[in-house]
Amino acid sequence: MTTLQDPPTAEDRLKDLGYTSEFKRDMSPWANFSLGFTYLSPVVSTYTLFGVALALGGPPMIWSFVVAGVGQFLVALIFGELVAQYPVAGGVYPWARRLWGKRWAWMTGWVYMIALLVTIASVSYGAGPYLATLLGYTANVGNTVLCAIAIIVVSTLINYAGTKVLSWAAIFGFAAEIVGALAVGIWLLVDNRIHGLGVLFDSFGAGGSGSYLPAFFAAGIIGLYQYYGFEACGDTAEEVKDPGRVIPKAMRRTIYIGGAAATFACLSLLLAVPDFGKVISGEDADPVTSILTTAFGPVGYKIVIAVVLISFLSCTMSLQAAASRLTYSYARDKMIFGHRALAKFNQKRHIPPFALALAGIIPVVIVFASMLSTNALDKIVSFATLGIYLGFQMVVFAALRARLKGWTPSGEFTLGRWGLIVNVLALAYGVAAMVNMVWPRTPDAPWYDNYVVILSGALVVGIGLVYMLIAKPFGNSDAAAGDAVPVREPLSLQAK
Repeated sequence: MTTLQDPPTAEDRLKDLGYTSEFKRDMSPWANFSLGFTYLSPVVSTYTLFGVALALGGPPMIWSFVVAGVGQFLVALIFGELVAQYPVAGGVYPWARRLWGKRWAWMTGWVYMIALLVTIASVSYGAGPYLATLLGYTANVGNTVLCAIAIIVVSTLINYAGTKVLSWAAIFGFAAEIVGALAVGIWLLVDNRIHGLGVLFDSFGAGGSGSYLPAFFAAGIIGLYQYYGFEACGDTAEEVKDPGRVIPKAMRRTIYIGGAAATFACLSLLLAVPDFGKVISGEDADPVTSILTTAFGPVGYKIVIAVVLISFLSCTMSLQAAASRLTYSYARDKMIFGHRALAKFNQKRHIPPFALALAGIIPVVIVFASMLSTNALDKIVSFATLGIYLGFQMVVFAALRARLKGWTPSGEFTLGRWGLIVNVLALAYGVAAMVNMVWPRTPDAPWYDNYVVILSGALVVGIGLVYMLIAKPFGNSDAAAGDAVPVREPLSLQAK
């Protein structure tokens, strides 16, 4: 008589992968989704870059949400396969380690970690003007920097409270953001709509008299900046029950709901813009403030801004959670300097305290450094987006390589026979998106300013390579690596 065995638990799978988790599985499926949603944050991306994207591409820039959403959905499908098979904290780093090997994993983790820290700085910096305005201060550079640092400090304190508090904060942030985005959007459409849907196909002269495509690609930064955050669901894989089933669904749900909310928020703002020509010419440099002040009045505007700030705070909080789990996972395998401290774990709060501290301190330094640059927000956002996409595509490429060498996903979620084509399309999209991000578009600017994004990316990769070659941190751990691809016996042994 044969007996049916229970399917392996998350702890069993972790033990098979060589880990014993110290995290507590206090994060519910909805909390895991909310973490990804608040990281992706439709309000943050739309309100931060609406004016920039509209000035570059006119109203048709809204279609970049559709293009980027489809592309990143393909990436999310690949990540769903990976987290189901490798439900390890830290996401892209442990996935890359299993798919390819220690060196590739080290560089993937390095690029993604730096990008996450810069993204924390970009989100908090984007929140700075709103917080300054809410407090009654002029949103100059100094006040923006101080307010951005305040956002980082509050976010860090919430994360230090532990997984359960983080979960509740993420759910609250999701509820506040989705209700706020819908309420503001519906009010703008019902009471303040000026244009019809036809404006979505009219550039209003953005991009000049030549082809419109360059202008659309430049404005596409708003779509590219929107669609990441779903991977945060996988970063906390050791804090979720049944991660192989829960997290792939949470990732896809983040794309569906987050993308729809962002597109709706952008649409409601677009149809309420009084004069597109003034935005495109630069005369109206802050159309979001102009629209919201007109629609809600001074008092109502401050209420809306308070809700917007909840979205920015929730996004910063989720980013820090993702960055700290990645850093902890990295340090647990002794893959970075200071790993002894960064791998320490607080058993009472179930958090990695020093990894969390790093996720607060480095963004503060970046925010301070932004005072040395003009158009700091645009540059920080562009570099952060490039770094995230590069980290993503290193994993997507590793998955394609492993698939071609015989890897067959074996978790609770797989794409089956569609896996290869989805993998190829996800990689093609990611490479095209990165080329778009680094493409020089200001020929009159100094060369270093025109190429600042690609130079920043090359600097991060270069520093990582030098450190990796000199210190060889990838050799510090004997955790399994490159074992996704089956080992093939020599033909001589197969014959026997």
